[in-house]
Amino acid sequence: MQFKDDKDDFFDGPDIQEVPKQPKAPQLKPEDPDYWEQTESEFEHLRPGRRWVLWAWIAGAGVIVGLAIACYLWFFSPYVTESTQYGYVENIERRGSVFKTYEGIVIPYKEIMDTTRVYREDFVFSVTDPAVAVALKKLQYANLPVRMEYKRYHSTLPWRGESRVIVVRADTADPAKILPPEFAPKLD
Repeated sequence: MQFKDDKDDFFDGPDIQEVPKQPKAPQLKPEDPDYWEQTESEFEHLRPGRRWVLWAWIAGAGVIVGLAIACYLWFFSPYVTESTQYGYVENIERRGSVFKTYEGIVIPYKEIMDTTRVYREDFVFSVTDPAVAVALKKLQYANLPVRMEYKRYHSTLPWRGESRVIVVRADTADPAKILPPEFAPKLD
């Protein structure tokens, strides 16, 4: 069974002859006398040498490594570690749209007991560990003083919370050891 139609078939017909390739001109060296007589492209002087390209790659790699180190130091490496803050937990709550973290406020002891200066500020922090947040919440409900260990970073990240201060440990504090003797409560 043969199929016939009146349409031209573009693949049938005389073969198109291939154009023979021109041989490539040899690359001349400066030692060859014909090297100085060949015409130079008007953009030849703008083409960088191979050594420049190598140094550009090395410089680019150095910049990338430098930026990676700077980002690590700025975002992931704390510049204050093993610091301690004493006070009373005023508030701790879980916040965040995508990354849920615990955000809290502590009224520092030094701010409560200092009668010569005006009250300056609360201690605002974030907590990423739920166990530490639960301990802080219990101390808030019991109205007990708290001792917190924290790290301070240069910048915030969404999964670390809204604050640059990240509390890593919390427990109760003995008010008799924190306050000066004249302000310490008499515990019997």
